[in-house]
Amino acid sequence: MTTHLVAGALRLFSGSVARWQGCGPELRQRVYFANHTSNLDGPVLWASLPTEVRMLTRLIGAKDYWSVGRVRPFLAYRVFNAVLIERKQVTREANPLDDMVNALGERHSLILFPEGGRQTTPEPQPFKPGLFHLARKRPDVELVPVWMENLNRILPKGEVLPVPVLGSVTFGAPIRLEEGETKPDFLVRAREAVLSLRH
Repeated sequence: MTTHLVAGALRLFSGSVARWQGCGPELRQRVYFANHTSNLDGPVLWASLPTEVRMLTRLIGAKDYWSVGRVRPFLAYRVFNAVLIERKQVTREANPLDDMVNALGERHSLILFPEGGRQTTPEPQPFKPGLFHLARKRPDVELVPVWMENLNRILPKGEVLPVPVLGSVTFGAPIRLEEGETKPDFLVRAREAVLSLRH
């Protein structure tokens, strides 16, 4: 019940419209990867998915953000079924990639922001290599680019109260890691797949 209430509140709060341009909201394993300009991005993308898809989709979040206070950890673990990763002290033994591969399992999907953190620039920054390594580890999982529009204007960085601006979440055509494709080439192609959804 809480999950449905939070999802409905997020859709109402953000005024976001889901647009499925390159694929449909199918119940299959996917990694949804998007640009990142607001703390609302992950929750709103999650809330934009149909209920049956949303229930099997896990948000990848930064442990240093989602572990603070009481509300954030509750939302992360009890609502978003999030996988919280360490951004600042990554080691061979504590590798976020292992956590993401384990989180996928046999039926779950993930929401991932390959830039690694919120950005203030109009265009996404170069993608970090996590998406490439995930694609190489799980070639069977579809990679769906997503463009998040206006979420940074609804809840600007450092603000608590929302601004009444309509947002949108546009889902594009799935991509896969091609045979023999290098990491730099793949990351550029993945970033361009997100950028192509702006209009």
